[in-house]
Amino acid sequence: MHKNESGSGAHAPDSTGAPARLSVALLQAENRRLREQLDGLMTEARLNQDKLRRFDQLERKVIAASSLVDLVQTLLVDYPALFELDCVTLALVDAQYEAARILGEGGAAQPVQLLLLHGEQPLQQLYGAGARPLLGAPTAAHDFLFDGASTTPGSVALLPLVHRGAFIGSLNLGSRETTRFASGSSTDFLERLAALVAVCLDSALATERLKLAGLTDGLTGVHNRRYFEARCLEEVQAARRSKLPLVCLLLDVDHFKRINDTHGHPAGDAVLRYVARLIRAQLRGSDVVARYGGEEFIMLLPATPLGAALDTAERIRRVIAAQSMPVQVAEPLRITVSIGAALLPAAGEVDAAVQAAALVQRADQALYAAKQGGRNRVLAADPA
Repeated sequence: MHKNESGSGAHAPDSTGAPARLSVALLQAENRRLREQLDGLMTEARLNQDKLRRFDQLERKVIAASSLVDLVQTLLVDYPALFELDCVTLALVDAQYEAARILGEGGAAQPVQLLLLHGEQPLQQLYGAGARPLLGAPTAAHDFLFDGASTTPGSVALLPLVHRGAFIGSLNLGSRETTRFASGSSTDFLERLAALVAVCLDSALATERLKLAGLTDGLTGVHNRRYFEARCLEEVQAARRSKLPLVCLLLDVDHFKRINDTHGHPAGDAVLRYVARLIRAQLRGSDVVARYGGEEFIMLLPATPLGAALDTAERIRRVIAAQSMPVQVAEPLRITVSIGAALLPAAGEVDAAVQAAALVQRADQALYAAKQGGRNRVLAADPA
């Protein structure tokens, strides 16, 4: 009997130790799983917090941008740096060439990452009626948005910029990582940013329009005399500092009164608009052109020797003389212009404002001589 009890005790399973060890192991595994899950959630929370911080930093920069130029700089330079993006481009609807004029002021080159569109249609076709951000792999339909990109993206996020129900542009983000912008990902941050950028772009353009309204000739779209006089003083001061040449050209439309008297003032207005357009097409971004009064246009060519300036003036004269003006008259209307040129002399002790006035006066004297000499010609003032 004792033997059986002893034998029974020797072969009975451990009814307490093994199950306890198993329970502890399960609890430890569950704890590890929960810790890993918590670590993952904490990591994700930290990433989201960091992303929110960077978005907040970017939004502050967007709101603080003092001009359209600053805003474009923030989007194309600061944004990719903040979010480690391989490429960011911006497409703007610029049907009236306003953005092109504003961004081209001062001779600055247009960023290669900036695309100016003539209308909304490309963006309407791309986004459709939903106008929601598009995330995923780039397609042939997206290619035109990344023409100026320095790299080919593996994934993209396209943000429609819509204000008051109309497309004003598209902000386009690209990454070499194919999984950076996955289709179906949350777009809350991006939608909020797109809405803010759209409002700020519209506001910046409106502000620039107000500035231009006071400094632009309403008929021809070039600068007005007020703008020229301020800019002329700046360019004279810059030329004195840099010791680089500065040339002033003064242009007058020949027999303009006869055009008005024969064909009417609407035809005369059309001629002035057309002449302004032809002049601008022959100038560099750093050059200045303004309507000086009546049928006169005045130009400043910084860092330009007199010989090169005379070549430019002669090119303008030939281009205008070769055109048949597109106005509604019985016969093709051909016009000519006369141009006077003057080189800014060495400064000496002369006040910059006095020197600027003298520069324009000498160009006017050369223009008078060109008209007296038969018109349709370019003459330079004698050296001062």
